Amino acid sequence: MRATTRGARRGLTRVEKPWGWELWWAHTERYVGKILHINRGAALSYQFHRKKDETIYILKGELALEFAPGGGRVQRRTLRPGDALHIRPGDHHRMTAITPCDVLEASTPEVDDVVRLEDRYGRAETS
Repeated sequence: MRATTRGARRGLTRVEKPWGWELWWAHTERYVGKILHINRGAALSYQFHRKKDETIYILKGELALEFAPGGGRVQRRTLRPGDALHIRPGDHHRMTAITPCDVLEASTPEVDDVVRLEDRYGRAETS
């Protein structure tokens, strides 16, 4: 993870990603709060978490979601501002930005708990 504080206010951390960036606005032993900015056409890994439990809320933009609860059958849907989704450990998922997106993420603190199943940027499994 490459964290920068360039232009950040005290207590905020910006993490550059190949698909955009994350702004960490809360990070404690019990929870993490982030804003994910996903560039138009960019996608996060098709992934799951072993322990991390998260909920996402679409602040801005439109994204295509691939979601397979418990790693089962993949469901595809479009999420728009005001939509929210709880992603439990073991749920396979990927977000792809149809338009530039800002996504609010609240999660448990296991930030490195990522098992990448597919990644268009060549990144390896994190955990």
